[in-house]
Amino acid sequence: MSRFGRFSGPPVKVISTSSSGVPFVDYRDSDSLRRMMSPNGKILGRKRTGLSAADQRKLAQAIKRARYMSLLPYTSATL
Repeated sequence: MSRFGRFSGPPVKVISTSSSGVPFVDYRDSDSLRRMMSPNGKILGRKRTGLSAADQRKLAQAIKRARYMSLLPYTSATL
């Protein structure tokens, strides 16, 4: 844990680059997207992920698409 009891460890990165060098996030890659979510199913913020604002928006959109396609859960609780 850090000094204030919040996050510990280095930021987690899932942004990959294509052959042309353009960064992209694939909504079908649920394993790497799952690492960018909290145990409760929330999308981690930019401070924790270490992404730029544009990349964070791409990540959030990919997670939302994966949730809609039932590749990721909306919450961790099973009702």
